[in-house]
Amino acid sequence: MCKTEYAVCGNPHLLEGSLSAFLPSLNLAPRLSIPNPWIRSYSFDGKEEWEVNPLYCNTVREIYPYSNSNRLLNIVDMAIFDFLTGNMDRHHYEMFTKFGDDGFLLHLDNARGFGRHSHDEISILAPLSQCCIIKRTTLLRLRLLAEPEYRLSDVMRESLLQDPLAPVLTEPHLLALDRRLQLILDAVGKCIHTFGEATVVANDTAQSPAEHRAKLGT
Repeated sequence: MCKTEYAVCGNPHLLEGSLSAFLPSLNLAPRLSIPNPWIRSYSFDGKEEWEVNPLYCNTVREIYPYSNSNRLLNIVDMAIFDFLTGNMDRHHYEMFTKFGDDGFLLHLDNARGFGRHSHDEISILAPLSQCCIIKRTTLLRLRLLAEPEYRLSDVMRESLLQDPLAPVLTEPHLLALDRRLQLILDAVGKCIHTFGEATVVANDTAQSPAEHRAKLGT
């Protein structure tokens, strides 16, 4: 495979790819495909508004359903996932129609994840850095996975050992997870320093970090 439009070639004839799993048909599990408010510009002709306007989130907050639901918090969660994996291609997200506007987001089409382990694309975190909000449960998990005894790279390495295609991720990709996790925590820290924890951290749980640690340990 060697296509100029993709700028990739085999070396000499092999090329890294991805394994995809498909959901049930739309007849069995109806779902919507919704444009990501932080869709990336895919041409050299211009930029999306979020790429040039640091106050873009103020506009998003005025648009339903981001104005009165957990959708914006879920978008931030999705951006954190994409940043950890290095996926810059989140132009849409999906939701099962059965659960209405407050349903969970489906993280489909992650084929561009885990590409360049040496590059951290900070712009993926725009929903977090521009909106400065995050679920408390998400922040607790991130902080836990930054601790030496629960380091994200170690947890992932151990988990992937059970996969028939182990090791799945190379060591540089695993170490990149730790580096990117710290960048996420740094971004949250800047938001808290600017706006205060009560404004930034959405209290979606009454559990303490110790309770989360105990649950993970079991």
